[in-house]
Amino acid sequence: MTIEKTAMVTICGRPNVGKSTLTNALAGQKLAIVSAKPQTTRNRITAVVNRPASKTQLVIMDTPGFHRPRTKLGDYMVNVVRESIPDVELVVLVVEPIPAVGPQEQGLIDSIKQSGCPAILVINKIDTVEKDALLAVMAAYSAVYDFDAILPISAMRKNGTEELLREMEKYAVPGPAYFPEDVDTDQPDKQVCAELVREKLLRLLDKEIPHGTAVEVTRFSEREDGIIDLDVTIYCEKASHKGIIIGKQGAMLKQIGEAARRDIERFMGTKVYLTTWVKVKENWRDSAVQLRNFGYSE
Repeated sequence: MTIEKTAMVTICGRPNVGKSTLTNALAGQKLAIVSAKPQTTRNRITAVVNRPASKTQLVIMDTPGFHRPRTKLGDYMVNVVRESIPDVELVVLVVEPIPAVGPQEQGLIDSIKQSGCPAILVINKIDTVEKDALLAVMAAYSAVYDFDAILPISAMRKNGTEELLREMEKYAVPGPAYFPEDVDTDQPDKQVCAELVREKLLRLLDKEIPHGTAVEVTRFSEREDGIIDLDVTIYCEKASHKGIIIGKQGAMLKQIGEAARRDIERFMGTKVYLTTWVKVKENWRDSAVQLRNFGYSE
């Protein structure tokens, strides 16, 4: 297939509106980690979607949830969102079916206005409300910004995602492909593996503990028979958190490792031997040096 048109698309919104679930649905595979906890996504995740019928390549960027930062890591995440809005062909603002424009949404709309980029509104989670309720949501957002289009969808059920892809295609401009045809994401395999481990921390641990964790792949080697050996270090901010992550007789760490290994094997398409350690790095979320070490730097 020869690509003749491309579109760079930024997906933005407040935490927990379903941006990563939507990105995965559009990509047709899991590229961004998902959890019920806010601020799951920390970096910009790029999904490459080729559309053979229109000879179009969509480069879709999932961004962290737009929030009021309380740490240097939070500052970094908010900057990632702001820097992802200008200089793209389209901005997709994802919101929940609530008939009021919140401060996060208003801040993103202000950034969209400032950038001058075309924007469409996606109302996600429509499976949670009656259809009549959507009219009030559309009216609330139409009153503050003239979006090119408003699309109600359910990312979890993949309702409306094909229509959204077709809408994105309208903004493609003539030009060669940004990525080769067999590339699905710009993330290195090591980064995807680390993120899959972090996802399990978010899903299996309570309260604030997983938000204070970072994951580093310290060894990623492939044997001649294709089996991958993976060494992963989980960093947390307190010694008490380390004990909770490891669990009684290592039970929690084992559960995290087994769940992560299954997803990593699915992603890599081969058998994986995963070894995990837990270390303490106090207040790493407010350390510029540590943020840079963990890949959270401009």
